[in-house]
Amino acid sequence: MPPTADTRSLPLDALRGIAILLMVFSSRIPFGVLPEWMYHAQVPPPSHVFNPGIPGITWVDLVFPFFLFTMGAAIPLALKARLDRGDGLLAISGSILKRGAVLVFFAIYVKHIQPQVMSGTPGLQEWLLALAGFLLLFPMLATLPRGWSVTTQRSVRLGGWIGAVIVLAVFRAKDGSGFLVTRSDIIILVLANVAVSGSFIWLATRNKLDWRIGILAFLFALRLAQSIPGWGQWLWNLSPAPWIGTVYFQQYLFIIIPGTIAGDLLLRWRAQSDTTMTSRLWLVCALGFAMVLLMLIGMQSRQVVTATLGAMALCAIGWLALQNAADDTTKLLRALFGWGIFWLVLGLAFEPYEGGIKKDRATMSYYFVTSGMAFMLLVSLIVLIDVGRIRRGFGLLIATGQNPLVAYAGVQSLLGPLLGITGASAVIEKLTATPWLGVARGALYTWLVALVGAVCARRGILLKT
Repeated sequence: MPPTADTRSLPLDALRGIAILLMVFSSRIPFGVLPEWMYHAQVPPPSHVFNPGIPGITWVDLVFPFFLFTMGAAIPLALKARLDRGDGLLAISGSILKRGAVLVFFAIYVKHIQPQVMSGTPGLQEWLLALAGFLLLFPMLATLPRGWSVTTQRSVRLGGWIGAVIVLAVFRAKDGSGFLVTRSDIIILVLANVAVSGSFIWLATRNKLDWRIGILAFLFALRLAQSIPGWGQWLWNLSPAPWIGTVYFQQYLFIIIPGTIAGDLLLRWRAQSDTTMTSRLWLVCALGFAMVLLMLIGMQSRQVVTATLGAMALCAIGWLALQNAADDTTKLLRALFGWGIFWLVLGLAFEPYEGGIKKDRATMSYYFVTSGMAFMLLVSLIVLIDVGRIRRGFGLLIATGQNPLVAYAGVQSLLGPLLGITGASAVIEKLTATPWLGVARGALYTWLVALVGAVCARRGILLKT
């Protein structure tokens, strides 16, 4: 069923699930012994020394922008639901700030409950503390049964937060230091910053897309001026407190704002569609996946001209296949595919700028190419899940996408402690000592944390900020 303000977009959930599980998988594969395309392009094996001069992207470099894109697309879906319920702008603004504050806390908290932060060789004490820290996330952040009384819900919430304070109070890092607000997960901290700014931007420009694009133009100007002394440089590095964030983080609005455009399109797709799968839609679905693969191979192998020409051909074929749309679903797919073409072509035009596409330091080409790829992949998932109603094989991705914080925190603070306490970790690592068996081990660990998040999601237990 197409999403309304009161329903979820399952393809969007699936895309979020893909992003979070690939993020988990990339952190679990063996270090230093696999081909270059299995790691961040700017941190190649075997030494993994950061080299900002290496252009290119790998699949590992897609997980963060894809997650950012889904966050941006979810903003209109979530805020429009509140507007439709009659919530005032003041109340919505308060909830946006609250969500940002909780995400900042989550960034700090999740870093402190990682066993490897506590010790280079975690033992029973570190594992138990990490496990306790993970379990406390549920009374703090999980959706509670509606049948519980207000008093019971408040008591559970209070108990969770008190427990978290105790965990942070007894925490000791491997360098001997205790709790520090500056010790945080940088990925979640960035998400917290752009979740707040992206939400306010959408709220202010929900009926003025040209203003939203104008904000991107202003942000681009700041980015160009940030290396030159002046007020632009001052603003770019401005921060209320470094542990909360900086204006520099707002560069990821280059992905969040395209995501909000996708969310707007999903919002307008309200009526039940009678679209049936056709050979043209199968073609468009295949083109979306092919575009992602082409960009990865072309950008990493540095066959940029060939990849660009190939992308232009695929874009033209897809655009022609979606012409003469006669129903709402095909119109949606055409609009999404069109925006995907726009951002992809813009990103490819920027490719030579800043020494070629890179994740670190992120280039303009990186922002826009990955945004275009996210649009294309979302089109493919809509065709498969919503039009083709193919749910087998996507259930785990969808459920994980609905509960991403469980997988994100669980891989370090649930799975690691459980495997360590039971002794299973040593046995599995002994059996998977070769590089590609190590990849299989990483896939197993990823599947296990995905399963935990999916089981919770299917029971209505969602970690929400």
